[in-house]
Amino acid sequence: MIQNGLEYLNSRLIFGMMPGLASTRKLCEVLENPQKNFKTIHVVGTNGKGSTSYYLSGILQAHGLKTGLYTSPHLVNLRERIRINDTPIDDESLNRLIMKVKAAAEETGVEPTFFEVLTIVAFLYYAEQGIDVAVLEAGLGGRLDSTAVADGDLIVLTSIGLEHTEVLGQTESAILKEKMGVAGSAQSILSNGRSKVFVLGGLNEMLIEEARMFASTRGCTCVVPEIRNNIELPNLGQHYVENASLSMKAAQLFIQRISNHEMEIPAGVHPGLGSGAGMTNLKVYDDALALKTLATRSWTGRMQKLVDSNGNTQFILDGAHNSHAVRRLVETLDEYYPSQKFHCVFGALRDKDVGEMLKLMAPHVSHWHITRTAYPRFRELSDLQEELKKLGLTVVSAGEFSKEYLDEVRASVTDCSPILITGSLYMIGATVQELKNDFDSLSFFRGMEPTTNEHR
Repeated sequence: MIQNGLEYLNSRLIFGMMPGLASTRKLCEVLENPQKNFKTIHVVGTNGKGSTSYYLSGILQAHGLKTGLYTSPHLVNLRERIRINDTPIDDESLNRLIMKVKAAAEETGVEPTFFEVLTIVAFLYYAEQGIDVAVLEAGLGGRLDSTAVADGDLIVLTSIGLEHTEVLGQTESAILKEKMGVAGSAQSILSNGRSKVFVLGGLNEMLIEEARMFASTRGCTCVVPEIRNNIELPNLGQHYVENASLSMKAAQLFIQRISNHEMEIPAGVHPGLGSGAGMTNLKVYDDALALKTLATRSWTGRMQKLVDSNGNTQFILDGAHNSHAVRRLVETLDEYYPSQKFHCVFGALRDKDVGEMLKLMAPHVSHWHITRTAYPRFRELSDLQEELKKLGLTVVSAGEFSKEYLDEVRASVTDCSPILITGSLYMIGATVQELKNDFDSLSFFRGMEPTTNEHR
């Protein structure tokens, strides 16, 4: 018999990914549609969703809005996925609300997936805590992703690349439409007379034109923000500047639309009683405040430097997990570390184009250290070794990921250069868990114990 929330949540893993909104909608209806108690900004795309969401939530908080942030996957603990003003959901609330979803599922005969349960838990928690706005990172696609049930009027599209093609489509055009589909069907949007806005980033001219055509069929508009050259971030790389530029434009549009009454504050909101209080006092978007906020906002494990007490960079963490993301990693290394080669700790999941990833990274790596965590979808070390051999590259060390393995790699570095750790967000999570007490920049994770992860 299932005794607690985590047991129930883990029991949902057998259902894997099941794109569709029917289960989430049915459960939300039974639970009195908690997602209707706050405004929503959706963030969709192939890469860059997490950092864009994190930057955006920080800017909204700085403007006085009580802001929910929903992201996936987590690095160490499930609580990371559901935050309000940078504070993760507490263990008691997480357990209680999972069990509440379990009861609703049993009442309705629905068998929700792992991700659907957590999405509804986020809705319930945000409604309970009276937030003003939730920034929701889609798990997969958009049109059939359970976060779409929140039905926000502002959608940020970070990038488009070929990933999950078996679900989202075989072309970038098809994937674009799936992700933009988070806005809802043309019939539902037009019949409600709602003016939704897409903020577009990371698209070529052809895809931008396709996005505009798609939006026009639904009476929606598209905004393509300029890339700001005055943004300073803790995360290294032009792609994070691009994501931060998206977040600034999205925050500006959201605040302007609220101030101009172009968005309705959800029913049941009472100024001064939590939800809506921040929006009631909201006046104008402050660009200088946004820039100041971004300068201190480091998205963990994404081109993140771990610096010791002496100011020396010991590690560079980057969760690049596909060819699209590795290209951005390589561009950043070219910019910040020209001509330098790194000891690289690398591990990746079985469904990734590892050969292409390794080929792109090869000019920047002097020593390959291959590894895998206990997560079952990781590639075997022998597979990685074979991929490197095909490229004429030699493995210096191989081993199961652990603090001891990291220490062995560190001991092998003789020139005091940082160690690059990349290939999978799941491995970055394992790294954060092992190093969280050694670096102040990882202090957010102290006191958290690892919990079951899942790729959505």
